[in-house]
Amino acid sequence: MKKDIIIGFMVGILATAMGFYFYVEYALSGTFKDALAVMKAKSLYGMVLSISAIPNLVAFFVFLKKRQDMKARGVLLATLLIAFLILITQFI
Repeated sequence: MKKDIIIGFMVGILATAMGFYFYVEYALSGTFKDALAVMKAKSLYGMVLSISAIPNLVAFFVFLKKRQDMKARGVLLATLLIAFLILITQFI
Protein backbone atom coordinates (compact mmCIF):
# COMPACT_ATOMS: atom_id res chain seq x y z
CA MET A 1 0.00 0.00 0.00
CA LYS A 2 2.72 2.52 0.96
CA LYS A 3 4.79 1.20 -1.94
CA ASP A 4 2.03 2.19 -4.37
CA ILE A 5 1.84 5.71 -2.93
CA ILE A 6 5.61 6.07 -3.31
CA ILE A 7 5.44 4.82 -6.90
CA GLY A 8 2.66 7.29 -7.67
CA PHE A 9 4.63 10.10 -6.02
CA MET A 10 7.70 9.28 -8.10
CA VAL A 11 5.59 9.15 -11.28
CA GLY A 12 4.18 12.58 -10.40
CA ILE A 13 7.63 14.07 -9.82
CA LEU A 14 8.97 12.47 -13.01
CA ALA A 15 5.99 13.68 -15.05
CA THR A 16 6.52 17.22 -13.77
CA ALA A 17 10.26 17.06 -14.52
CA MET A 18 9.57 15.84 -18.04
CA GLY A 19 6.93 18.53 -18.53
CA PHE A 20 9.41 21.16 -17.31
CA TYR A 21 12.10 19.93 -19.68
CA PHE A 22 9.83 19.76 -22.72
CA TYR A 23 8.31 23.16 -22.01
CA VAL A 24 11.67 24.86 -21.55
CA GLU A 25 13.25 23.05 -24.49
CA TYR A 26 10.49 23.47 -27.06
CA ALA A 27 8.24 26.35 -25.99
CA LEU A 28 10.90 28.84 -24.97
CA SER A 29 13.38 30.14 -27.52
CA GLY A 30 17.10 29.57 -27.30
CA THR A 31 19.03 26.81 -25.62
CA PHE A 32 18.04 25.18 -22.36
CA LYS A 33 20.62 27.24 -20.44
CA ASP A 34 19.42 30.48 -22.05
CA ALA A 35 15.80 29.68 -21.21
CA LEU A 36 16.73 29.01 -17.56
CA ALA A 37 18.56 32.33 -17.42
CA VAL A 38 15.51 34.16 -18.82
CA MET A 39 13.23 32.40 -16.32
CA LYS A 40 15.51 33.47 -13.48
CA ALA A 41 15.77 37.06 -14.70
CA LYS A 42 12.01 37.45 -15.13
CA SER A 43 11.02 35.31 -12.11
CA LEU A 44 9.01 32.90 -14.24
CA TYR A 45 9.70 29.73 -12.24
CA GLY A 46 6.19 29.64 -10.77
CA MET A 47 4.50 29.94 -14.14
CA VAL A 48 6.72 27.34 -15.77
CA LEU A 49 6.26 24.91 -12.87
CA SER A 50 2.50 25.36 -13.13
CA ILE A 51 2.53 24.45 -16.80
CA SER A 52 4.97 21.62 -16.14
CA ALA A 53 2.55 19.97 -13.70
CA ILE A 54 -0.07 19.37 -16.41
CA PRO A 55 1.23 15.83 -17.21
CA ASN A 56 0.34 14.92 -13.60
CA LEU A 57 -3.29 15.27 -14.60
CA VAL A 58 -2.82 12.59 -17.25
CA ALA A 59 -0.99 10.27 -14.86
CA PHE A 60 -3.64 10.79 -12.18
CA PHE A 61 -6.52 9.84 -14.49
CA VAL A 62 -4.63 6.88 -15.96
CA PHE A 63 -4.16 5.48 -12.46
CA LEU A 64 -7.81 6.10 -11.63
CA LYS A 65 -8.97 4.38 -14.81
CA LYS A 66 -6.80 1.36 -13.95
CA ARG A 67 -8.29 1.39 -10.43
CA GLN A 68 -4.90 2.01 -8.85
CA ASP A 69 -6.15 4.48 -6.29
CA MET A 70 -3.05 4.48 -4.09
CA LYS A 71 -0.80 5.38 -7.03
CA ALA A 72 -3.25 8.14 -7.97
CA ARG A 73 -3.00 9.38 -4.39
CA GLY A 74 0.80 9.49 -4.74
CA VAL A 75 0.49 11.59 -7.91
CA LEU A 76 -1.86 13.91 -6.02
CA LEU A 77 0.71 14.26 -3.22
CA ALA A 78 3.41 15.11 -5.77
CA THR A 79 1.10 17.71 -7.31
CA LEU A 80 0.50 19.25 -3.89
CA LEU A 81 4.26 19.40 -3.33
CA ILE A 82 4.69 21.15 -6.68
CA ALA A 83 1.91 23.59 -5.76
CA PHE A 84 3.72 24.35 -2.49
CA LEU A 85 6.96 24.95 -4.41
CA ILE A 86 5.11 27.31 -6.75
CA LEU A 87 3.77 29.19 -3.75
CA ILE A 88 7.28 29.51 -2.33
CA THR A 89 8.74 30.73 -5.63
CA GLN A 90 6.10 33.44 -5.87
CA PHE A 91 7.15 34.96 -2.54
CA ILE A 92 10.93 34.68 -2.95
